Amino acid sequence: MFMRIDKLQAELPAPKKQDPNAAAALQELLGGKYGEMSTLGNYMFQSFNFKSKEKLRPFYGLVASITAEELGHVELVSNGVAMLNNGPDTNADQKDGGDISKAPFEAMKDIRSFASFASNGGGALPVNSNSMSWNADMVTTTGNVVVDLLHNFHLECGARLHKLRVYETLSDPTGREVCGYLLVRGSVHAHAYALALKQITGVELEKFLPTPNIPLSKIPECQKYLDEGSHRRLYTWSPSDYKEIAGVWGNGEMALPGDPPGQLEVVDGMPEGGKIHQLTGIPSAFAPDYAPEEMFEIATKLYKASK
Repeated sequence: MFMRIDKLQAELPAPKKQDPNAAAALQELLGGKYGEMSTLGNYMFQSFNFKSKEKLRPFYGLVASITAEELGHVELVSNGVAMLNNGPDTNADQKDGGDISKAPFEAMKDIRSFASFASNGGGALPVNSNSMSWNADMVTTTGNVVVDLLHNFHLECGARLHKLRVYETLSDPTGREVCGYLLVRGSVHAHAYALALKQITGVELEKFLPTPNIPLSKIPECQKYLDEGSHRRLYTWSPSDYKEIAGVWGNGEMALPGDPPGQLEVVDGMPEGGKIHQLTGIPSAFAPDYAPEEMFEIATKLYKASK
């Protein structure tokens, strides 16, 4: 089962402007070939289907705990996409929809992914940067532990290249923060799968890393995560389970060359995380509705009654 916390894994700065084309680019990190839907789908179904779980707890626990983190990555990217589509935080939802007869959204017909506005209200979906749907053909779960771990290693290395290329297209701080955080955590996952394969096969696969050779020290949005040691931490994402991943991640192993030095460590639970931004309602787009005052009043009464 899963437990949900009403936070994001990382604090995202508010966007400086509404930028639906940047949001479309960030969609690649959600529904692209190496996006978070792919990493989540692979690890989740591998963990569900894992054979001999009790006998192979360190390796099962590794895939299972990273699954939980990937679910949070889907949430993080989705929030980044919605924030860029929405624009700076405001209280515009306190007004009615105004005059909707004069094409208030005329400019939206020219955006890269018109469907993100017309069908999704500016929200995120499991699609890539061209609005092509993510699909289950991107999930590999063979039942063979070595093959699955090797696939996961490839997936994480490909995803880091994916994130860097998207990062290099963006200038808004929201999208760049998403990329910076995921570049650091993706490096952790690639390293973890490499060490797991080393334990099973004896092959020092970690010597392939970093692949691609991305110098995180040169990416400003990565710095605070490196400074706090996020590149050395693997979380259990559980209050009491999956502690056995310490058999794979730890044992005196050190951070990757080029990253701040230090020993790898398993952390029980999860990172502190950051707030979820309140997306501004757009009454004229019927989101949440044209005249939302009555809904707000009902919600306020229900919220007070719950306390």
